[in-house]
Amino acid sequence: MRTRTRGIQLADDGSRVVNKQYLGERIFERLGKVSQDAAEAWLRNQQAGIDAERANSLRRGDERLWADAAKKYLSECEKRKVRTLGMISRHVVDLLPFIGTLPMRDVCNDALEGFKLDRQDDGVKNSTINRSLEVVRTTVIRAARVWRDGGKPWLATAPLIEMLDEKARKREPHPINRQEQAQLLKRLPGHLQAMVEFALNTGARDENVCGLRWEWEVQVPELKRSVFVIPAEVFKSGRRHVLVLNDVAWAIVQRQRDRHGEFVFVYRKERVKNLDLAPVMPYRRVGSMNNTAFQEARTAVGLQQVRVHDLRHTFGQRLRDAGVPEEDRSLLLGHAVEGMAQHYATATLERLLKAANSVTKAKDRTMVLRVVNG
Repeated sequence: MRTRTRGIQLADDGSRVVNKQYLGERIFERLGKVSQDAAEAWLRNQQAGIDAERANSLRRGDERLWADAAKKYLSECEKRKVRTLGMISRHVVDLLPFIGTLPMRDVCNDALEGFKLDRQDDGVKNSTINRSLEVVRTTVIRAARVWRDGGKPWLATAPLIEMLDEKARKREPHPINRQEQAQLLKRLPGHLQAMVEFALNTGARDENVCGLRWEWEVQVPELKRSVFVIPAEVFKSGRRHVLVLNDVAWAIVQRQRDRHGEFVFVYRKERVKNLDLAPVMPYRRVGSMNNTAFQEARTAVGLQQVRVHDLRHTFGQRLRDAGVPEEDRSLLLGHAVEGMAQHYATATLERLLKAANSVTKAKDRTMVLRVVNG
């Protein structure tokens, strides 16, 4: 049965179906038993997306978005069968949140400052950041010299994209002690608190915590728990990594179950009004732990110098404090070591679990080290 909005139909069981042609495209979705207002809001969002995509397709030259340039460059690399296509794609993914929606005329050195600072704050080396900047530099050069719209180049001239000094002194790690940990966790919202505590107990990197998927979970009956096998394509060393969960990390994972079908750590904005409306706000993946909430929390407790990557350093420091051998520390942290196995026997996993649990009991020596070093 048709409702007051063309394209939204009400079934006998009270569920709503959207079936509408809009600007030559079909919009179809079975929304279930939602309100008419919610169905109309969903339809408006879909139409707005089509409008935005169509408006973007009409852009020309320096009005084109950098995301368009990145897509074109990746397509060219794919046609030429560039061996490093996968790595270039990863750099593009890292860059998109910062310059993806910028018109090509606005892509310049200044526009990349936020990207550089964010990556440095996550502990990424200048050499790695430079590989991303090289992707940007290549796209603006090709936009000025190769790509044409109506016979005219996308850009009149290619802006200078400056590289970082790869020999610059690396920022020292800043592991936190347990008192600082307690203060920081209290200031964080619940979903971020769980993610930070998980990183402190596994040493997992920001992108692997945020992108942790249920499909990577592997049950180990002998340990009465599971591990997560992170695929090589999303792990920094390019090798598969077995993420071992100590008791704290395991308890956190258990609390996350049934929230989302794909990602372990998710967030949803709770309604502050219209609480009776369906559907409830959906869970979605967290883009990065290094967000406004984390930055405000660390500032509030006087830990401005602490980066998300320092959570990983803290786990490593606590493993050393607990006397865990270097080989086991490398296995737990996923360091690339020649000849190191990528999957482990149950006995090895049992040993690593014991080592990972030792960080919860290790004596806190971080403050002493900090005082000695000034």
